[in-house]
Amino acid sequence: MGTFLALLIERPVSLYAAAVLRIGYGLLYLVFLLREFPHRDEIWGPGSPWTPALARQLFDETGWASILTLSDSRTYFEACYAAALVTSALFMLGWRTRAVSVLFAVVVASFHARAIFMTDGGDNLILLMSVYLAFTACGRRWSLDARRQTDPAATGTRPRFHDVRRPAVTVLHNCAMSVIAVQVCFLYGSAGLYKVQGGSWGSGTALHYVLNLELFRPWPALSLILDEHALVIAVAGYLTVLLQVAFPFVLFGRLKYPVLTMLLGLHAGIAVFLGLPLFSGVMIVADAVFLPDRFYRSAARLWPRAVRPPGFGKTRAPARRESALVPTQPGPTG
Repeated sequence: MGTFLALLIERPVSLYAAAVLRIGYGLLYLVFLLREFPHRDEIWGPGSPWTPALARQLFDETGWASILTLSDSRTYFEACYAAALVTSALFMLGWRTRAVSVLFAVVVASFHARAIFMTDGGDNLILLMSVYLAFTACGRRWSLDARRQTDPAATGTRPRFHDVRRPAVTVLHNCAMSVIAVQVCFLYGSAGLYKVQGGSWGSGTALHYVLNLELFRPWPALSLILDEHALVIAVAGYLTVLLQVAFPFVLFGRLKYPVLTMLLGLHAGIAVFLGLPLFSGVMIVADAVFLPDRFYRSAARLWPRAVRPPGFGKTRAPARRESALVPTQPGPTG
């Protein structure tokens, strides 16, 4: 118990993983908003079939809220959309992250609520993650904030309350990162157990039916080629269920790395064969929370100096050894 409390209070865990979540979700939402820019009015704006008045009626019943329904003005909507683009970009870059992370959560929740009937699992998860990240110190690494903190000209005498605030920030960060990890475990575990109950997954034919749904066939010819190999389809289906059910139980063993690698391949396949790149991206970024900080430091050293993240390699003093959210095991980085 004492060790757990010390881990919770003494230092923030998985700072690099938190930075990856910030960069990943900020980038994904920015790309999402840019991709839907030509259709923004039909989805979220005053010209949507689901009008702001209808949305407000639903909010009165459900308790949701959205800044997009505060006015029916098109000018107001365009200003909100521009602000959402800027907020996503600043969150990704880690500028004034403490405040911008809250704004990012408000943006994601507002757009999610405004088009609630057009959301899917990926939208639900990025909404949860945006709220969780608002409680983390996700701007401590690979951010403009980190670069500013390592600039001697920008670091003056810290206010006295800083020493009092830091333990509270550390506890909030560690709790939020733990909640993120538990959320992902529940997501995989429940998805796997739900599939086990289905007859098509038990017979190995579930992916056959999925590949033949017109709604999820961005490349019909490619889907047909894969569908011709019944054995491959069956093995992929069984492996999917096995990975999802086993995921929460392998995090403290050496199987963590191969399982994460196979899940990466699974999500890549979903993006290509089912045409769900946003959902796959959201899941891949979520999986990043389970990789230790030493993995990210090693990966960053391999990058060309010109494209290294802001704040990397500019410490003024030797950094203390950072704790990982999940105890690390010998893996691909040693």
